[in-house]
Amino acid sequence: MPSFEPAYIQTFQQGLLKEKIKKATDLLKSCVLCPRRCNVDRLSGETGVCKTGEHAWVSSYNPHFGEEDPLVGNHGSGTIFFTHCNLMCLFCQNFDISHEGYGREVSGDELAAIMLALQKQGCHNINFVTPSHVVPQILEAVEIAVQNGLVVPLVYNSGGYDRVATLKILEGVVDIYMPDFKFWDPNVSESACQAKDYPEVARNALIEMHRQVGDLETDSAGIARRGLLVRHLVLPDGLAGTRDVMRFIAQKISPNSYVNVMSQYRPCGRASEVSGLNKSLSTHDYHLAVQVAKEEGITRLDGPRRTILFR
Repeated sequence: MPSFEPAYIQTFQQGLLKEKIKKATDLLKSCVLCPRRCNVDRLSGETGVCKTGEHAWVSSYNPHFGEEDPLVGNHGSGTIFFTHCNLMCLFCQNFDISHEGYGREVSGDELAAIMLALQKQGCHNINFVTPSHVVPQILEAVEIAVQNGLVVPLVYNSGGYDRVATLKILEGVVDIYMPDFKFWDPNVSESACQAKDYPEVARNALIEMHRQVGDLETDSAGIARRGLLVRHLVLPDGLAGTRDVMRFIAQKISPNSYVNVMSQYRPCGRASEVSGLNKSLSTHDYHLAVQVAKEEGITRLDGPRRTILFR
């Protein structure tokens, strides 16, 4: 079996990475990087919904062992938690990071050094958590890191609120896409994160992600190398629309999709402001969601995660 080489290495060698950096950075001048389309000049320090200007902010980074099985292996997933968010769910379990801005600003060199440090610790991948609003900054750091020996897969771990145009810039850079598909009902997404277009955006994003990387592929040790992995957080009272989400994944993406049906919902942040989200998820509702996923044709299901890690 040929040895694995991350997509970004060839993209860098062909000189295409620099072009992608410029194209993504140009979007910051009147920012339309994500579906919010705030049209602020982030390069001049203006900020929109994500409260992020020219440079990315990082809240923490570490080998993480609470991620999906194919990402964790024996040495963990090298997670980098970006501060702020473009989706801003009111029930976010990382509310201090996404809403309150816990973290610090980092340069491209610093972000590259973080990637290399996680690789040195043996992490199987670099896992960008909440990256949708900092795509240009990530690309800049990847260019620096690859010249200094970065060789592990890159994971784009987003809330699913991603513009297809921005995702196309990431083609040939990201090895593993790991989006959430949070809500099927636009009225729920409007109440929870003031993004009525979320369901449509997420559907288009998943289709594009799968077009780029296909179904999740693992090596002989079960470690993810390339492909799509979808997360779905089950919400109380069926508010996530689990059956519709699973049917879409099975019929419009692939019945071989790797899906994590997540049980960790509990009311955090400003969850009490949304009807039905002011209570924890029942065991019955979670098991029903797993059954629904199987009924709709999803068979590659990740095991329950006990560690909380949401956007």
